[in-house]
Amino acid sequence: MSAITSLRPRRGRNVELLLLLFAVGIVVLAYVSVEAAVHDAVPAGLLTQAGGLLAIAIAFHLVLRFRVSYADPLLLPIATLLNGLGLVMIHRIELARPETSATAGMAMRQLTWSTLAVVMAVVVLLWLRDHRMLRRYTYLTGAAGLALLLLPRAPWIGREINGAQIWIGIGPFSFQPGEVAKLMLAIFFAGYLVQTRDALSIAGRKILGVTMPRGRDLGPILLMWLLSLAVLASQKDLGSALLFFGLFVAMLYVATERTSWIAIGLILAAAGAYAAFHVFTHVQERVTLWLHPFSAEAKAISTQLATGLMGMASGGMLGNGLGQGRPDLTPWAESDFIVASFGEELGLIGLVAILMLYVLLVERGFRTAIGVRDGFGKLLAAGLSFSIALQCFVVVGGVTRVIPLTGLTMPFLSQGGSSLLANWTLIALLLRISDQARQPIIEDATTGSLQAVVR
Repeated sequence: MSAITSLRPRRGRNVELLLLLFAVGIVVLAYVSVEAAVHDAVPAGLLTQAGGLLAIAIAFHLVLRFRVSYADPLLLPIATLLNGLGLVMIHRIELARPETSATAGMAMRQLTWSTLAVVMAVVVLLWLRDHRMLRRYTYLTGAAGLALLLLPRAPWIGREINGAQIWIGIGPFSFQPGEVAKLMLAIFFAGYLVQTRDALSIAGRKILGVTMPRGRDLGPILLMWLLSLAVLASQKDLGSALLFFGLFVAMLYVATERTSWIAIGLILAAAGAYAAFHVFTHVQERVTLWLHPFSAEAKAISTQLATGLMGMASGGMLGNGLGQGRPDLTPWAESDFIVASFGEELGLIGLVAILMLYVLLVERGFRTAIGVRDGFGKLLAAGLSFSIALQCFVVVGGVTRVIPLTGLTMPFLSQGGSSLLANWTLIALLLRISDQARQPIIEDATTGSLQAVVR
């Protein structure tokens, strides 16, 4: 008779609860610091506001404790802290501007969207009992993602903001469908690549010591390259084009484990960037702002990058303190340049601390990809994690002049309801996959075989 032992990892729900309390405490402290610096008083209704934030976080925690008990215990606290800090900075920028400004009330709108996004994440967790269900809708999600990308070009509802046509508007409401398309395309890429990875892994000729794929297998990456250029041409959105193409190349590499796909992706990206620079005026303007942000030519285009750089420089190492800088002088400081706002008031040390939260978030996502046992889950978790990493690199790189500005928003921090909905849904998907990855394993002591517990 064989002996059976159970390898049960720690759920980590108590650790998650303590980290959630710590995250909420940091957000409340930051909020009090802003109000004390601006109004020299503790904000009225602090207990009600702090209690509401804590109630939302605890409610999400209870859903995880009773329905997704083996989910990664760090994902929720990190997302809560980042979202809360974004709310504080948006509120701080709103206080620095006149009440008659078009941005009046944006902190309350962001709080409303945050609540809706958390509710959406809970709904996704309760509905999606097994992430492998999504594989059934591989081509449906691909079609939906493509439709969402093209939706801003539709007549009557398409909106152009800041030179990019990536929004749709219905009455007073506006939405950025590309944020949701990111999730749809990640699901499509995972389902497609898990089916075709054997064919895409077949080796071809060696060129300069690198084994290249066969010519007949270049179709998918060329198609994604052309689609990215089409997005760049039709919507004037450099950031989305870079994000979608980079996401596909990264997932293609994870699926095949061949560095040749990375080399091909970089060559195609460089060729696309070169062609875009010579064809599209808005790309030339972005390059001018990148290379010469303080020149008269650049200032005639936009003063955003120059003002943001000077704001971060004034913050120095330790920052001016929450509520004691002037981030409101930078255009769109609450969205595109919220990283510069944090750099001015928290300094280099504070900004690095925030970036380390993203590093930890991405690391937990990749750890989930390593731990999950099915190929679709591995590709999906890796793709979702990489999308966060690439988006953060593109945003921070643009603000700090490492690369040209692209117009993407920082996940969880920046103002925007569509971004919050998409990124909280992304966290829900990672939580569901991590629950599958960390479920108990039954080991047969006689045969040594392992089998996951099916709940």
